[in-house]
Amino acid sequence: MIEEEIKEKYLLAGKIAYKCLTDAAARVKPGVSIAEMVEASEDQIIEMGGEIAFPLNISINADAAHDTPSPGDERVFEEGDLVKVDLGVHIDGYVADTARTVDLGDNALLVEASREALNTAIRMIKPGIVTGEIGAAVQNEIEKRGFKPVSNLTGHGLDHYMLHGIPMIPNVAINGGTTLEEGMTFAIEPFATTGTGHVSESPRVEIFSQIAKRPVRMPAAKRLYKEIMKKNSLPFARRHYYSEKSDMALAQLIRNGVLRGYPVLHDISGSLVSQAEHTLIVTGDGCLVTTAENNRI
Repeated sequence: MIEEEIKEKYLLAGKIAYKCLTDAAARVKPGVSIAEMVEASEDQIIEMGGEIAFPLNISINADAAHDTPSPGDERVFEEGDLVKVDLGVHIDGYVADTARTVDLGDNALLVEASREALNTAIRMIKPGIVTGEIGAAVQNEIEKRGFKPVSNLTGHGLDHYMLHGIPMIPNVAINGGTTLEEGMTFAIEPFATTGTGHVSESPRVEIFSQIAKRPVRMPAAKRLYKEIMKKNSLPFARRHYYSEKSDMALAQLIRNGVLRGYPVLHDISGSLVSQAEHTLIVTGDGCLVTTAENNRI
């Protein structure tokens, strides 16, 4: 079971996330600055009383996850782009994680594949369901539309200041898995692709998080470390702390084992990936979708 006070924080985070994602998606238009769109969306989270759970991810075309603007980023959205907008909000460490795909081209069926896989999965949620069954349903919805699910990306449990915990929600059929229980909170996020169905790491890394506490000598690294500690291990973007010496300080913290990076994840060149995501709380007879209007799909 989940305490009522905690549930209310999850629900408030979800309400803010729903509004901010809806507005963020509406900002995605050809010619619009990606950096300005992201800044406006992250500012809106704060203005609405939430906190940023992770940098707004804007992953385009073959990129599936973990891209966000770099300092001074001059990219703009282009006609034909398939844009994944992935947004996280927290209230006192209780997270809402949600995403949708904005199609600036002609990819309606691919967008539908991930969206309907998500909706089908949500309709299955109740105590006693095993996560492998959810993965099978996600895979079926994507494959029957002629695409592949991304097998090495999954949904994930959410907890206090924790973005990736139990249960893991696969995007393909697996034997067994976790049996869902009332009060479990997690995100389901199907990815559909025209590519291989497997993502790999690119050289681009703009998102980091703290993974350990270690002594640091360099003054600039000490200052950055002090600021990062306020995130309580939640991810941040390089642009959030950018200054004349911040890249050198960031590199020092990585070498010291204080931070880890999250490379952009992508399918093969020329492929297209769509994503859809909601955060849920399992109830006695179903679930609350915290990141949907009125908590229902």
